[in-house]
Amino acid sequence: MPGARNLITDVPGLKVGNATDTELKSGATVLVPEEPAVASVAIHGGAPGTREIALLEPEQTVEKIDAIVLAGGSAFGLDAGAGVQGRLAELGYGFAVGPVRVPIVPTAILFDLLNGGDKSWGQAAPYRDLGRSALDAMSYDFALGSIGAGTGATTANLKGGLGSASQVLDNGVTVGAIVAVNALGRATIGDSAHFWAAPFEVGGEFGGRGLANPFPQDAVEVRTKLDALKAGANTTIAAVATDAVLTKGEAKRLAVMAHDGLARALWPAHTPLDGDLVFALSTGQRGLESGLEDMVRLGAAAASCLARAIARGIYNASPAEGDPVPTWHQKFDT
Repeated sequence: MPGARNLITDVPGLKVGNATDTELKSGATVLVPEEPAVASVAIHGGAPGTREIALLEPEQTVEKIDAIVLAGGSAFGLDAGAGVQGRLAELGYGFAVGPVRVPIVPTAILFDLLNGGDKSWGQAAPYRDLGRSALDAMSYDFALGSIGAGTGATTANLKGGLGSASQVLDNGVTVGAIVAVNALGRATIGDSAHFWAAPFEVGGEFGGRGLANPFPQDAVEVRTKLDALKAGANTTIAAVATDAVLTKGEAKRLAVMAHDGLARALWPAHTPLDGDLVFALSTGQRGLESGLEDMVRLGAAAASCLARAIARGIYNASPAEGDPVPTWHQKFDT
């Protein structure tokens, strides 16, 4: 069952902050653990944009991170990570190197430069300031849809958005996901209102439409943004989290398994033109009792949460002037 908020912040020890610029049609989202958290990453898309990613591999020295940033803006948006890093340094966070502290802030970006927003920012892109603002806004509660990194996100047929979901396992461990959905493909089955993630839906959280019946004949046709947007204009960036105690290697496996949720919610996924990336982190508050068996359940829950979060992000998107595609509600709730 979901946690009390049905958000990634149901995982004890996590907060989320969002900063949104409606004129820019872009923004930033930050995920902050109360204490440095074990983390890793899995990248299965062919066009990622990242910062501080290599150090998340299990063989690298740094074990824990201070925050994770998801941002719009393509490569310009990587400045959001610098903004969060600078603000965390002011607050005394960071990896200790002698008397110096260096906050570790892995960052991933999505391409939203062609979504109708005003990108005429001149010499200085606004993402450093958006990162700082997102950190200062961190809370246990946050909105979904057209906010933060999901502000100007799109898919092939619908507006994307920021989504989140959670699940509490029978052993008391909590798992959650957060995602900015900006996919090359579609989250709905063909041109229907039904989400590919429907089998994982809990309590009508993204409309309760279930699977399409009859199944559309065009459901598995590959229809993408390529007719309207330039190559490279896509990325679904996400993080999954748990309060289970994990090693860095186990966090890596959790990120890999969570990608199954992305593939179950989007068609197609992991293309050469997507930057599909999933961070995984552990706040380390509950030990696992059954080792590998518990990891199987944990990974499956992470995939389920991510699939649900993708659909929730799209379902909660709101319209704005100049959008290149409609929202789910505009198209199917008229």
